[in-house]
Amino acid sequence: MTTVPVPPPRRTGLGRTGEATHRCLARLQYGYHRDEAAAVARVAQIRRGAGRPVDALPELWGLTGLELLYPDGRVRPTDTAAENAMHTAVTLWSLHQQSHRNSGMHRLDGTGLGFAVRQLMPVDDVDEPLRKRFVRVGAAPVFDVLAQRLREIVVLLHRAAVPLDYGVLADQLYLWQLPGRRAEVTRSWGRGFHAYRPPRTAEVATPGATAPGEPISTGPSPDHHLDLIDSDKDQS
Repeated sequence: MTTVPVPPPRRTGLGRTGEATHRCLARLQYGYHRDEAAAVARVAQIRRGAGRPVDALPELWGLTGLELLYPDGRVRPTDTAAENAMHTAVTLWSLHQQSHRNSGMHRLDGTGLGFAVRQLMPVDDVDEPLRKRFVRVGAAPVFDVLAQRLREIVVLLHRAAVPLDYGVLADQLYLWQLPGRRAEVTRSWGRGFHAYRPPRTAEVATPGATAPGEPISTGPSPDHHLDLIDSDKDQS
């Protein structure tokens, strides 16, 4: 028997915040994997901001990649929301990545929060304490509380080495702060949680067999974030 991995959700185009977050984390993750002293030290510094507001730690200015939000130097009305979202995503990633030198906890593959959380649970059961933590994330009343509750979830993802697409998360955190968009984001987290399916097992074909079996379908990928990313409308 072998295990057929469940594909993550399909990735769609990232918005301004998600793209800047991905570019920042791609560099940091690369240096961290190579055990570069500067990258390791920088990730350790950034980790102190996990779950804390962007304006609480001025010492992180210039370390979390926020300059990538301003390639043309133009200031936008929604920059506060973008900075909050990117700072939260980058600092949570630094906590998630800690000590994982051989694998990246940021994956540019569309893996969303609900999809990742469901992987922490037993195949045929729901972990009630974890479910309640996840519900608390969805019910967060303000952004600072949301960041703190996400930190609790990321600690668990870190322990289990379950990765996340932090570009998608950053875009969702941006949208969460916009008038009328919060429900879309929380709905997408719930949809990803419900759409997750555990790995399937299949018979391994006998070497030399003349008639291999049909390919095994793992089912459709849950597109739980595809309706959330609209960079032209929401992030310009």
